[in-house]
Amino acid sequence: MGRNRSGHIITTYVIFPLLLLLFSPVHGLTSYDPESLDALIHKHAMKAQAKKRTGTSLQVSLPANFSGIEVSVVRLRSGHFWERGVNFSSFYIPPRVLPFPFVKRLSIVYQNLGNWSTRYYKVPDYSLVAPVVGFMAYDASNLSALGNEALKFSILGGPILISFPNLEIKGKLETLKCVKLGPDGFVQFRNITKGNTCITQGDGHFSLAVQNPEVEKNIRVWKWYVVGFGAGFFALVLSGVIGYTTFKLVRSKKLRGMEAESENGVALDATSVGRSKMPSASMVRTQPTLEQDYVP
Repeated sequence: MGRNRSGHIITTYVIFPLLLLLFSPVHGLTSYDPESLDALIHKHAMKAQAKKRTGTSLQVSLPANFSGIEVSVVRLRSGHFWERGVNFSSFYIPPRVLPFPFVKRLSIVYQNLGNWSTRYYKVPDYSLVAPVVGFMAYDASNLSALGNEALKFSILGGPILISFPNLEIKGKLETLKCVKLGPDGFVQFRNITKGNTCITQGDGHFSLAVQNPEVEKNIRVWKWYVVGFGAGFFALVLSGVIGYTTFKLVRSKKLRGMEAESENGVALDATSVGRSKMPSASMVRTQPTLEQDYVP
């Protein structure tokens, strides 16, 4: 009885909690929500910048379990931002850009997800070949806090440039695309410009992606299928046209032959029957002939 009780205690207080720990999801490890990550970065950027000097770029420290993600923040006066723009390691925001809605000061939070990129963002049928980088702007009029809502940009000059230098990209470069990424699987493709550079008209998260070989192979097969179907349909239509034309020519030739035969035949007289005229042969009565020359 004592052994049964000991076994019950071990099962209840040791094995069962271990099973719960093993099979239960661990917060922050199995759920990779981009919006939750942005909220975490916003929180730590606000702490790093509290009562710090305007115009100074600051490195933001994240919890140890987010090692590999780089974050920095800079506070700017809107007038200075309008006149000179700002240049991060991956982003260049040119002059003549204003925050919307307008604020006296704004803070721009830059992030590079590094090896965490593919955990937070997926591109269907494509593979990311560059780290996901992003920037967000917040109201920084209050020197001890950041606004919760991200600001938009009113761009009156050139576009914002995002560069991805020194990348060794594998795969076909013709399928390489700039991608803008967002929550709920949002993906927007754009063509890449010279020097692995992308352009945008606003904030967000960006990367480079190349099409998966399997998808490219399926596209080629589909194209050949479409070409084959189109060629077969064209051949079918062409065969129908040729057959119909041949039938018309044979029939026309036959009718012409019949008309020629009718013209070479005996002409018949026409007689009127009511309002219609019908062909008729003239009646020729055979004269009677006596079988004997005897006349009574």
